[in-house]
Amino acid sequence: QVQLVESGGGLVQPGGSLRLSCAASGRILSINAMGWYRQAAGKGRELVASITPGGNTNYGDAVKGRFTISRDNAVNTVYLRMNSLKPEDTAVYYCNAEVDTSLYYGMNYFGKGTLVTVSS
Repeated sequence: QVQLVESGGGLVQPGGSLRLSCAASGRILSINAMGWYRQAAGKGRELVASITPGGNTNYGDAVKGRFTISRDNAVNTVYLRMNSLKPEDTAVYYCNAEVDTSLYYGMNYFGKGTLVTVSS
């Protein structure tokens, strides 16, 4: 079994910054892509950013230039630095990882989510 645990969410004023972290644990052989998704109230889940083991990144159009994704492969952790936050960034942010275990290859896992609220 694999667990993804997010941290770092909270309330921030417009224009502020937050850093999210997500640590993967369990019977992990290797982790392929890692990323962040978000879901605002009444909307579908959307990709925020993703990163390969080699560091290639991909961002959703709404966050390009403001958010930065990074990862530390040694500790199976992915980060999301969010700058210049806007009220429309308010959402539950979910960590995602594609994981190889002894039982399955390429299984997709999500964390339980962390709430980010951008409001004055």
